[in-house]
Amino acid sequence: MFGLFKRKTPLEKLQEKYNKLTEEAFKLSKIDRKASDAKQAEAEEVLKQMDALN
Repeated sequence: MFGLFKRKTPLEKLQEKYNKLTEEAFKLSKIDRKASDAKQAEAEEVLKQMDALN
């Protein structure tokens, strides 16, 4: 109840985006390897941004 209106920190937003991209990359790896590699590259960029924040 107390965390109802709590805003996400930039690090939490990036973590959520990274998780989403890696999940999509995994799903695409079974269908289209090229698209999966592209999603994985996007996830790596987000990971670099997360490291920069730390």
